[in-house]
Amino acid sequence: MPSPLEGRLGYRFRNQALLRQALTHPSSGVQPDNQRLEYLGDALLRAALSRLLYREKPAWNEGALSKLQHLLESTEALCAWGEDLDLELLLPSGVDPRRQKTSFRKPLADAVEALLAALYLDAEAVGEDGFAQVCARVEARFTAPVREATEDAWKHHDAKTQLQEEAARRGLPAPVYTRIGQEGPDHAPRFRVRADVGPHQAEAVAGSLKLAQAEAARAILRQMPTEEASPRIPGNASGKIPKVRPGKVRP
Repeated sequence: MPSPLEGRLGYRFRNQALLRQALTHPSSGVQPDNQRLEYLGDALLRAALSRLLYREKPAWNEGALSKLQHLLESTEALCAWGEDLDLELLLPSGVDPRRQKTSFRKPLADAVEALLAALYLDAEAVGEDGFAQVCARVEARFTAPVREATEDAWKHHDAKTQLQEEAARRGLPAPVYTRIGQEGPDHAPRFRVRADVGPHQAEAVAGSLKLAQAEAARAILRQMPTEEASPRIPGNASGKIPKVRPGKVRP
C-alpha cells in the first residue's frame, strides 16, 4: 500500500531506499544523504520547467522565460511545494523549516529536488521513462501559474523590493507576508497571501506563493498616497535650500 507521501505525489516507489535517501538531510549524519540526489533533481527540475515554459509561452523571448523560471525554481516556491507534500514532517534533521528564517528553509527545497531525482531513478530502473514521470509532477504543479503569468511577472516580483524600500523611506516596519489560505485542487493550488506594512494591508491570490506575495505588495504600493515633492527654490537647479553660514550673506 502506498505511503501518504507516495499518495500525495501520485507515484509508488519500487525502491524504498531511494525514497528514504531523498529525505535524509546531511545534518542527520546518516549516509547516503540526499546531496547527490539534490544535484540531479536540480537539473531535472530546470529541464522540466524549461520544456513547460517553451511550450506554454511561444511568444516570449529568452530573457522573459529565464526570469519566470527563476521565480518558479526559487527556494520559496520549492518550499511551498514541500509543505504541500508535508515533507517537513519527514525530514530527520529536527528542524521545522516553516518556523525558521529563510536560510533554514533550504533543506526543504533541497528535499523536493532530491525527491524528483529519486522518482526519476526509480522509474528508469524498471524501464519506464523517468523524465516523463518528473515532467508530469512539475507540470501538475506549475502549469497553472505559468499560464496566468504575464511577460513582466519578474517585475511584479520586484514589487516586494520596492515595497520594502518605500516602507523604510516612510519610517514604517518591514513588510510581513502571511500565507492565509490555499484554494483549488492539490495538483494545481492557488495561494492566498496577506501583506502587512504598518497601517496598510492587502491580500492577493496567485498560482504560486511568490507571485501572490508580489501581487499583495503591488496592491499596498497602490494604496500608499503619493507624497508631495519638496518645494524647489527658484534659480536653484538642485531644488535644495542652500546652506548659509551664520553672519555671512550671499550676494
